[in-house]
Amino acid sequence: MVDVSIAGLFLGLMRLVLFGLSLGLTVISFQAYRKNGSERLQYAFVGFAFISMGVAVTNLNTQLLVAGGVEASGNFLWFQIAETVPFSVGFAMIYLSLYR
Repeated sequence: MVDVSIAGLFLGLMRLVLFGLSLGLTVISFQAYRKNGSERLQYAFVGFAFISMGVAVTNLNTQLLVAGGVEASGNFLWFQIAETVPFSVGFAMIYLSLYR
């Protein structure tokens, strides 16, 4: 069986990798927008920025849930809404960039 502390460290590392990848996509899409200046690339950049924000909020919320016991306090639903909104806006913007 895997030690819980090792699994926790691995999960934390994977969350950092996910956040780094999302920031990398945001930077690449911003550079493409700056180079070409098209409206489609602008929507893609904003979409990736919101998705990166969603990843960051999800990671932060997970830390708050573990450390602060937010789930027991009744505010868990608000934290889940705060996670979902950036993802929704981000994917909507990427959808617009592809289909406009």
